[in-house]
Amino acid sequence: MAYKPCAPACERNRDPILAVLQRHFADRNRVLEIGSGTGQHAVYFGAALPHLIWQTSDLEAHHAGIRAWLDEASLANVLPPLRLDVTADWPAARYDAVFSANTLHIMGWSEVQALFAALPGVLLPKAKVVVYGPFHYHGRPTSDSNARFDAALRSQPGDMGIRDRDSVDRLAQAGGLNLIDDRAMPANNRCLVWQRTAAFAIGGQI
Repeated sequence: MAYKPCAPACERNRDPILAVLQRHFADRNRVLEIGSGTGQHAVYFGAALPHLIWQTSDLEAHHAGIRAWLDEASLANVLPPLRLDVTADWPAARYDAVFSANTLHIMGWSEVQALFAALPGVLLPKAKVVVYGPFHYHGRPTSDSNARFDAALRSQPGDMGIRDRDSVDRLAQAGGLNLIDDRAMPANNRCLVWQRTAAFAIGGQI
């Protein structure tokens, strides 16, 4: 059997995230998961939300682990990973939902900017985007643990760090996304939900 990577955080956060997805993805059809990581979220959410076609994606280095989880789960609605580098490779397909967990703080800020700049190219009108992870508010950490985590991230190369919610929201707004939900999650994390505006789509960015 192929090696299956396991992130304990996925086991801890999957049910609170699922509650958000059950609300916001109830009327969705096709989801692009950006940064599928180990593949654990994909199989859990795919099994719990069988009405969705769940498209996994990540850098190629993570594909073997994702496939191991997908092969074991054998879910028809969860698709093998696409190669996705937010600064370069994006799928040609369009989606009415996007999900990403614990990705923005391990990307450099220029990569976060590239992600939100490219999102309109894969979104259908009125698509929803759900992002889970830690965020600063008004430039400040929301807890001592987040402050320590941010310091640890910034001590490493790669311009990593916990992102400010308002700074990320400005990137989203520039791509025609309105913040419609900001929900507190366990362990000082948040779930942010944006929806693409019809006016932006009509303006030629469909």
